[in-house]
Amino acid sequence: MNSGLSNHDGEEERNLGPQPIAQLLEALALSHHDLVAASTEQITHKMVAKAAKGRRLSRKVQVKVLNALNAATKQRFALSELFNYSGRP
Repeated sequence: MNSGLSNHDGEEERNLGPQPIAQLLEALALSHHDLVAASTEQITHKMVAKAAKGRRLSRKVQVKVLNALNAATKQRFALSELFNYSGRP
């Protein structure tokens, strides 16, 4: 049975709009590939693209993207600096 949400409502919930990570990558002159290359975990270009576009990610993927950004920049960012929502469990 349908949970009461139409497909349109479900899309609204998954698409959260551009995230702070997109502006951060631009300001740091980093590409999606730079994060993938710097990562020591399994991370894909698609994961980084979804993160920047605001597609809802799991907490695990958010942390992988965060770790990749920290590795690429040699800085320590917090999840709240990259995303304006909490990831799915």
